[in-house]
This record gives sequence, C-alpha cells and structure tokens, in this order.
Amino acid sequence: MEAEDAVRPLLRVHQVREFTDEPVDAEALAAIADAARWSGSSANNQPWRFILIRVPETLRQLADANPPSTRILATAAAAVAIVLPEVKGAAVSNAFDEGRATERILVAATLLDLGAGIAWLSAEARPAVGELLGVPEGRFVRTLVAIGHPTERASRPKSTHGEARLPRSETVFSERWEAEG
Repeated sequence: MEAEDAVRPLLRVHQVREFTDEPVDAEALAAIADAARWSGSSANNQPWRFILIRVPETLRQLADANPPSTRILATAAAAVAIVLPEVKGAAVSNAFDEGRATERILVAATLLDLGAGIAWLSAEARPAVGELLGVPEGRFVRTLVAIGHPTERASRPKSTHGEARLPRSETVFSERWEAEG
C-alpha cells in the first residue's frame, strides 16, 4: 500500500455541523469512546473522563448552552462531553490531552461513516453545563463533540477538490524554514 493511500482516511475527517434524525448505534458510540480513552496523554495521567449523551432533550439543552458554538448539538443524535479536572499548573497539558482525545473522536466517527463536530463552551457557560451533566466539583466541560449521520448537504465538500488546504509547498519544509514564494 502506498503511504498516501494509507493516510487517506485521515484526510476525509472534517467538521460536520448538520445531522439527520437517524440514531447513532450504541456500539458505535462505545467504539468512539474507546478510541478517545486510548488517546495519549501527558505522563499517561489520562486526565479526561467522557460523558456519552444520547437523550434528545439533553442535547437540545446543550445546543442552547453557548451559541453559536453549541448550535451543532441541536441536530446531533449523540455527543461526547470531555470532562477535565481543574488542576493548578496542568491547564496547558490537560488542554493538549483534551485536543488529542477530541481529534480521536472525530477520526473514529469518520471511520464509522458518521460525522462529528466540535462545540466549545466559554468559561461562563461551563457551570450550567456541568450541573446539567452532573459533573463533580473540581471538574469542568469545555469541549463537546456532536455525533450523528451527516445530512447530504453536510457531506458535500465545502471547497473544490485540492483547494481545501494550502499547498504542501507553502506549508511543509525540509530541514529549515524556506521563504514563502
């Protein structure tokens, strides 16, 4: 297998912001959670915990929690809330680990022919969401990942093939930074 073909599934991963009414299979959601929990973390301390959400009313309340960022949850069939500890001196490390887990969720959803999109909570919205989800004191949710079956419109490319990213020649250099053209 050519290297380019091996990584092609990763190139298909993108934000999905609109979902159909079709439910997400519990087995698929569990597989997504496993992909997230197997993400790497600093010193393997695994700071995150994951809450799987499938109740439509809860998803709608989350959609209203911090618009416009959370509006994608309005049509989602499921979501994963990433719960982090409030640990002094670990905010950057935990945020990095959170990002790794988030990306894993997006990749896993894509590999399962689902769509996923990231919703982010402002500091002001986090306490209400924590209460809604029963998050214990000393922990918080900043990132929610909406999951579902993408609508046809959401599945269409948003740009012409080959134009979604800057060319490799402008973004990847060998050994040293090269002046841009």
